[in-house]
Amino acid sequence: MTTSPRHVVFGTGAVGLATLDALRRRGETARLVNRFGHARVPDDVEVVAGDARDPAFTTAVARGAEVVYQTLNPPYAEWPAQFPLLQAGVLAAAEATGARLVSTENVYMYGRPAGRPLTEDRAYDAHTTKGRLRGRMARDLLAAHDAGRVEVAIGRASDYFGPRGGAQSNLGDRVFPPALAGRTATVLGDPDQPHTYTYVPDIGEGLAVLGEHPDAPGQVWHLPNDPDTRTTRQLVDLVYRQAGRPRGRLRRLPPVVLRALGLVDPTMRELVEMQYQFEEPFVVDSTKIAGKLGVRATPLEQALADTLRSYRDD
Repeated sequence: MTTSPRHVVFGTGAVGLATLDALRRRGETARLVNRFGHARVPDDVEVVAGDARDPAFTTAVARGAEVVYQTLNPPYAEWPAQFPLLQAGVLAAAEATGARLVSTENVYMYGRPAGRPLTEDRAYDAHTTKGRLRGRMARDLLAAHDAGRVEVAIGRASDYFGPRGGAQSNLGDRVFPPALAGRTATVLGDPDQPHTYTYVPDIGEGLAVLGEHPDAPGQVWHLPNDPDTRTTRQLVDLVYRQAGRPRGRLRRLPPVVLRALGLVDPTMRELVEMQYQFEEPFVVDSTKIAGKLGVRATPLEQALADTLRSYRDD
């Protein structure tokens, strides 16, 4: 390994790479960690291979860092077996090295919106397996902070979209390539319910701020979302207009089809229990991070245009 950088990012998916982008905009260096030792990054970025479940490895790779970022996300079907161990490995590294831990989460632990926007003070009322797991993991991190073992700041995003969003994003591979080709897009859930989507570069910027701001630790922060929450259909229509196509042709993947696909595809099977997010307005409020840390979302029109450009140029 090279000389220890100030920042170590565990995970090289869309969120990990967006965090790297935000750090490089600040002139910072970062070491990336994944299972393979390579990623689509500039040649001057170090990528280290290893098992983040191993505290000895994570501590060694984070030695000398001031901030470590947990952006790992195992396959849905492996969450119960893998996710707590991955978080524990990164937490052990931060505790052993004295680094601040910035952890990426979603909003599954809140459960159903029940007609209200999701805010950071919302009780954990998850009814799903993955939501209850997320709640336990969040409590573990905040307990470690409250005990004085480590500085922890948590950033939570809604369903994400943006460059590198790929097939995991509801507004990803099933929407942007079809828009460019003039074909029909496919989405999960009811496309006519308002739904918050968080722009991947805004996630990276928010996590970088949580790594540097003195008021960030010990709290949960919803990463920046455009307050103009729209329906999935409205967003798809906008993508098609930006692509120079007629109004977006959109197909919903019905729950019965999702269940059928789940018989052979573990990821699809795990998506079934999360469909409640699209059955009613699903609004994730991020006024806290905007008001207290000054981090605001990229306007949706610009974010969608930039994402479309990334697909066109890829």
